[in-house]
Amino acid sequence: LSPDDTEGSLRESLRLLQLEYVDLYLAHMPACFNHDMSEQVHSVTVQDVWRGLEGVYKKGLTKAIGVSNWSGEQIERVLKTAEVPIHNCQVELYLYWPQHELHEVCKKHNISLTSYASLGSPGRVNFSLPGGVKLEWAPAPNALDDPNVKQLGAKYSKTPAQILLRYVMDRNIAIIPKSVTPSRIVENFQLFDFKLNAEDIKLLESTKHRQRLFLQDFMEGHPEDPFKNERKH
Repeated sequence: LSPDDTEGSLRESLRLLQLEYVDLYLAHMPACFNHDMSEQVHSVTVQDVWRGLEGVYKKGLTKAIGVSNWSGEQIERVLKTAEVPIHNCQVELYLYWPQHELHEVCKKHNISLTSYASLGSPGRVNFSLPGGVKLEWAPAPNALDDPNVKQLGAKYSKTPAQILLRYVMDRNIAIIPKSVTPSRIVENFQLFDFKLNAEDIKLLESTKHRQRLFLQDFMEGHPEDPFKNERKH
């Protein structure tokens, strides 16, 4: 997200949406690329990206601004010079990648945290972008099949998906599950008649498996690669 393109891109989105502003505008990633994502742009820092978002916020084109797929270090670095605070942080967060350290950073700075892939993204597929960038994901255990998830599902008469969503909610983290199946959409709303207690959460987190699903290898080699310390070589 080049700061030079931020306002123009948002205005075009507003035109298509027939809106005067959006409620939340996120920098989808900290690493800048050219328009078709065929080439990394190393000269743009996360501070530059954030200045672009601050500009559209100050013009009233969005009510809130935030970041996605950023590391805690990048958040801390931006906040040292930011004129507008980070309002929201959206990241991959699910049972096998609970993001406790990042959550603490967000709480420290009063940043709301949103989980994507809360169910472990069982429907994820590999694909390529128009610029040729391939998005391929490593195989991983299905969190919906986790024995402890099923145990709590039986305890509360809930589905594994409902247990996984409630796990995130009971950590005071927002969820944005998506589905095209009407019955599952209804199921995703049926989360407010039960809560997981501390022992339940302890049981769920007793699993030893930890795995980020979306390492987004196209950012590898970029100075602002947020996951460089996790990559295997």
